[in-house]
Parts: sequence; structure tokens; C-alpha cells
Amino acid sequence: MISLRNVQATDLEQLLLIENEGFPIEEAATKEAFVERIQLISDTFIVAEKEGKILGYINGPIINQPYITDDLFEKIKENPKRGGYQSILGLAVSKQARNQGIAKILIDQMEDIAKENQREGITLTCKQELVSFYEKSKFVNHGMSESQHGGVCWYNMIKLRETMD
Repeated sequence: MISLRNVQATDLEQLLLIENEGFPIEEAATKEAFVERIQLISDTFIVAEKEGKILGYINGPIINQPYITDDLFEKIKENPKRGGYQSILGLAVSKQARNQGIAKILIDQMEDIAKENQREGITLTCKQELVSFYEKSKFVNHGMSESQHGGVCWYNMIKLRETMD
């Protein structure tokens, strides 16, 4: 049985292993970024686990605009209680747990949190090969992002609150 919970400081090492499995070094969040996210946005940093082992996670701060900017990968603030856009800076599933629907479970949980806190919608950036994955979850492709994160091409994906089930 997969359970979902908010991140804890003791999760750091497992999270870093999953992050580095899922992203090349230029794109992966640093240990310092994870520490900051755990401290500041644990309310929007969700971990999926089974029998004490972390299978995946999703995280991101609340932002005031519909698109993610590169500065968010460096510095974030605590989340406001209501409003704004729920960003997703990281979504990763461990290699052993892939193709089991865990990413979808995590996205659905983030949607529930976004609706509960009256967010305008959810925003993320992804590489071209993941656009169709997010479109299956009713995200809309808003075209290429201005992000230069990791030196690759990203696409803005948005799901507005009114389109959430």
C-alpha cells in the first residue's frame, strides 16, 4: 500500500538518491535546495512511500505568476495560505518504482492541495518528451519556457483550477 505524507528532514538522503536517478547533474536540485524546500515548503512537498521506503516525491512553492522562472531553483519563500499558482519544481520516482502510476498519484495529491488552498492552478516546466504525459493529466502546453535551467529546452505546462476534477 502506497501512502502519501509531507516531507520530513530525515527524508533528505533518500530524496537526493531519487533526484539524481531522475535528473542529470545540470538539472538536479542540490542538497541545499532540498534542505531549503524541506524547511520552507513542507506543506507542498509530498512523499510517496511504501513500507518506509520513499518511492517518489513532488514539490514546489506557491508563486504569483503562471510560469516558473529560473530564480525559483535558487531561492524560494514560504507558501502563502491562499491564492497564487502551485508550481512543481520537482517530480521524481525511483527507478525501481516507475511505471506503477506513482507520478499520477503525486500529481493528483498536489491538485487536491491546490484546490483546498484556492490556488489559481498548477504550473510546471518539462522537456518535450514529457509534454504528452502531462497532457494526459489535463495540463495545457503553453509553449516553450524562457527557462534556461540545466541548459535545456523546457515547455510551460499549466492546469487551471477550473479544469481540475
